[in-house]
Amino acid sequence: MKQNFTVRQGALDGVEAFLSVAQHRSFRKAAGELGVTPSAISQAVRALEERVGAVLFIRTTRSVGLTEAGERFLTRAKPAFEELVAASEVARELGQRPAGLLRLTVPPAVVPILLEPLIASFCQAFPEIEVEVAANEELVDIAAEGFDAGIRLGQFIAADMVAVRLTPSFPLVVVGSPEYLRRRGRPERIDDLRQHACIRMRRSNGSIAPWSFVIGKKPIEAVVSGPLIAHDFPTMLGATIGDMGLAQVPEPIAAGPVKAGKLVRVLEVFEPVAPGVFLYYPSRHQVMPKLRAFIDHVKSRADAADKTRIHIDDRQTPATKMR
Repeated sequence: MKQNFTVRQGALDGVEAFLSVAQHRSFRKAAGELGVTPSAISQAVRALEERVGAVLFIRTTRSVGLTEAGERFLTRAKPAFEELVAASEVARELGQRPAGLLRLTVPPAVVPILLEPLIASFCQAFPEIEVEVAANEELVDIAAEGFDAGIRLGQFIAADMVAVRLTPSFPLVVVGSPEYLRRRGRPERIDDLRQHACIRMRRSNGSIAPWSFVIGKKPIEAVVSGPLIAHDFPTMLGATIGDMGLAQVPEPIAAGPVKAGKLVRVLEVFEPVAPGVFLYYPSRHQVMPKLRAFIDHVKSRADAADKTRIHIDDRQTPATKMR
């Protein structure tokens, strides 16, 4: 059964007029304060009295006073109305300038690689915004959980979300430590993974993710096995560096260890390409200034990075580009 509203529709109508008359003890002065006619103030108060079911003012030709009902109404209504006005001002400020708490849900792996430099520069540019980062591998309902936005791989973002690119597309790479590859050999074909220890990822829905590959342009999935099931990429990477086996991870996550010689890429010819990492949020029509500032900051950083890459590419020789 449909329930009635606790506060009836229009219940606040006339309250501001009542409070002004009660303060000035004058309908004329209240009208001047609120910028309306004395007749409008009188009608608003009369309508309020009808809804309340009691006379609130004693009116004479010379003065205006409060009835007992009016005194009690004033005692409760004045602080409540002032608090409502204050709440409106706070909300209006947050709706007009970049300020307040910006809550982001992100996977742990992107925090040191992508988010830390971005957050540092953003906080310097917008000191009135506090940023809260909740590192979580699980896909959360950002609206229900009170987040302003999230960061995820593009393939995991729902179609009804607005997405802003944070990184270019990148391959998913299979990596192993030099010591592990020395012991077990380097896989040359996807079927060779049957003979290897593969570190796997359990998804937030409970299933274990297969490894993805492409043969030519055809995507395929391989069910692999191994000694460890992880819930996040950093754990997988640490186990791989520790010689436990092979892991398939996003290339940006493995780039540092590969460059340092701690890991080696294998099966490169079969690497699939992931869409990249995106910032996402529910609707263009509900964007608060704090989130809009973050989106613009993300876009400006991405544009600067693109220009830097183009500048570097322009300085390369044709032979270098071919490599």
